[in-house]
Amino acid sequence: MAKEPSFVICAVTGASGGPIALRLIAELSRRPLELHLVFSPTGASVFTRETGVKPSLDSLRQALGEPPGDSIKATLVMHPPDDFDAPIASGSVKWDGMVICPCSMGTAGRIAAGVNDNLITRAADVTIKERRRLVLVPREAPLSALHLENLLKLSRLGAVILPPVLTFYHQPATIEEQMDFIVGRVLDALGLDTDLVKPWSGA
Repeated sequence: MAKEPSFVICAVTGASGGPIALRLIAELSRRPLELHLVFSPTGASVFTRETGVKPSLDSLRQALGEPPGDSIKATLVMHPPDDFDAPIASGSVKWDGMVICPCSMGTAGRIAAGVNDNLITRAADVTIKERRRLVLVPREAPLSALHLENLLKLSRLGAVILPPVLTFYHQPATIEEQMDFIVGRVLDALGLDTDLVKPWSGA
């Protein structure tokens, strides 16, 4: 049985989906792992606009319930998006997986082309070359042929392409339940146990 990841990178880029990203960070932070966070400039702006939370460790800790509650078990580390001296810019640092949520089409395109123009694309490039788990949560509609070609290329390179699509068979009653389903699927893809997604048991 494979061990659960203990070192995960979570990046947020410039597409709508801030509440899903915040919910994902909350779930990751409640686990005893090393969690490295990177926000692109546009990702930070959209995230704050959609959640009211600034992308800083102090603001995130407050939003996630610490203090009070002391619910954060992860070691949180935040890197500027232009910091190529950060440890996650090197494959010699052995993280288990990386998720980009949401992943803009510009980010997906640069990763697919091997363009390392910031820490997010560099870390994703390293994740691919080291054959580690890479989960992309692309947020765009409709998807152009160029978007689809880039996502197909990334899938063939081993990335998990996990769009935040609506699902109804589990009969969600709230937006939060819809987000929990998506976050649960991301955790599954990262190799983390979760009870956010109930196994299908038939009609």
